[in-house]
Formats: sequence, C-alpha cells, structure tokens
Amino acid sequence: MGSFYTVLQGDHLSKIAKDNGFTDYTLIWNHAKNADLKKKRQNPNVLFPGDEIFLPDMEQKQESGATDKKHTFTVDKKTLKLRLVLEDLYEKPIAGAQCALLVDSQVFQLTTDGNGKLEQEISLDAKEGSLTIRGDQTPFSNEVFPLKIGNLDPVDEVSGQVARLNNLGYFPGALDGSDTDAFASAIEEFQCDHSLTVDGDCGPKTQDKLKQVHGC
Repeated sequence: MGSFYTVLQGDHLSKIAKDNGFTDYTLIWNHAKNADLKKKRQNPNVLFPGDEIFLPDMEQKQESGATDKKHTFTVDKKTLKLRLVLEDLYEKPIAGAQCALLVDSQVFQLTTDGNGKLEQEISLDAKEGSLTIRGDQTPFSNEVFPLKIGNLDPVDEVSGQVARLNNLGYFPGALDGSDTDAFASAIEEFQCDHSLTVDGDCGPKTQDKLKQVHGC
C-alpha cells in the first residue's frame, strides 16, 4: 500500500530513500503519486519541510537460474555528489586551491579546478560537513566553513532566497527574511550585479537568476 513521509529540515531524497531501504531514489521520485511534488520542486534534493512524499512498498524481484552454476547479480545503486564552487570577493573562481572536505567523519583532500569547483561523492544519507581552504589564494585560508547538506530550501521560499544570497556573498540578514531592510538591500545588490530591474523584490525573474547563479 505504501505510505507518506513528511519532509523535515535537512532531508534530501537520497537520505530519505536510504533511511527507508531504497538503493535507488528514482523509484520514489518517479512514482505517479509524487508527480505533483516532482513538478513543483524539480530537484529531489531541494525539498521543503512539510512536503509530503509517497514511499511505495518495496517490490521483490525474482531471477531464475540453474542450481549447479554460479550467478552474478548487479545492483543499480545511485550515488550522491556534493559540488561546491569557490569564488573570491570579486566573483572570480578560486582555481587550484587545496581544500580539506569533511563529511560525516570522512576527510577528502581536494583541489579546485579551473572554475573553482570541487566535486566529491558522499554517502547517500550525508547531513553535514565542513570545508577548510588550505591554499593562500584567499584571505580565508585555514578557516573552517560549516556545510549543511540537504538544508537548502526551494528558491520560491524566503528562506531559500536568503540562503542563496548568503552563499553568494550578499548579506540578507535573518534566514526568515525578518530583517526586511537587509533582505531588500541584498536583493537590490544582486539585481544590480546581474542586470535585473532593481526594486528589492525577489520576484520570479530574480528567483530564476538567483537559482541560475547559485547553481540550484
């Protein structure tokens, strides 16, 4: 019969799937009962607390084979990758920076590519981590930046807009947007930097550009 799961802050679909015994999150995401949510959120790892996700029952699969022979079975297991882009105060990529990425007690030694990007496969149920820049390409060398995996809210939510502005180096104030002056000022600065109408309102066009520039 399946059941519904209510998304909590910090949930992403890869984690939800693993917690419920699925090795492939697409079995959940592509289910007909999740069609409306899929259309609304578009990204399975950018959900919002209170979203309802249908979890179908696990299905048994049977394969036939001779009892006197050895058989090999391959499991189609999905992976989860964390992607980060480092930029300086002038929005220029920080290339060739040596970094230490810590995710759920695992440490990865990485170097940014020419676009300032880091990419690392992480556990399906990863929740948090940190990044330390070891190189001297930035004044933030050796500072530890905390990472909250799965905590990014959709861009049409104020909390999602604030988080993206923060990640891009603007200063929008409180996560709920309650600091209205700081929030409007950050939006105006972003709009000015990206040739948008400067009105301090994070409407659909600004949301689309914010999502594009942020990467998700």
